[in-house]
Amino acid sequence: MYSRTLIALFSVAVVLSCLGLPALAHTGEGYGGGFVSGFTHPILGWDHVAAMVAVGLWGAFLGAPAIWLLPVVFPIVMALGAVMGILGIPLPAIETGIALSAVVLGLMIVLAARPPLWVSAVLVGAFAIFHGYAHGTELPATANAFAFAVGFVIATGLLHLIGIAFGLLVKWPAGRVAVRGAGALISLAGVGFLTGAV
Repeated sequence: MYSRTLIALFSVAVVLSCLGLPALAHTGEGYGGGFVSGFTHPILGWDHVAAMVAVGLWGAFLGAPAIWLLPVVFPIVMALGAVMGILGIPLPAIETGIALSAVVLGLMIVLAARPPLWVSAVLVGAFAIFHGYAHGTELPATANAFAFAVGFVIATGLLHLIGIAFGLLVKWPAGRVAVRGAGALISLAGVGFLTGAV
């Protein structure tokens, strides 16, 4: 029963990852509306996808209570960052912060880092501010801000669930290697994002 659920979750993750299109999350273009625009914003930006999947992966790697706490902290703090962006409160180096989130969170998985829970939550929350700020500053003029926020929070939650689903493989030795390998790929992707952001 458990293995069927894991296979189903992993299948959903694979299908969703195949639906990705070229990164459009930071162009300022995109869909009009509120919910759909907010929902697609994180999914169409590979830098967002990498970091948000990494949050779920790291949470699963750390186990309870991090498996649920980190994916809850991220969207809550991300929403705060979005409000900052909507209000125009200055925050420097947004793209660098987003890219660094993939680098650092990926490294936490690769290195099997197990800091105290509060340190993990603060780290995840700090990076969430940058992701939220990017969402907030790119709110389409015609979009309903609340619907847009609901959309990007739900998309973020789904990306966290994909990371958790894959991260549950840590229960087996080969799965542990696969999860740490995924962390390495996320970190390397973050380095690529970082070179583009600088």
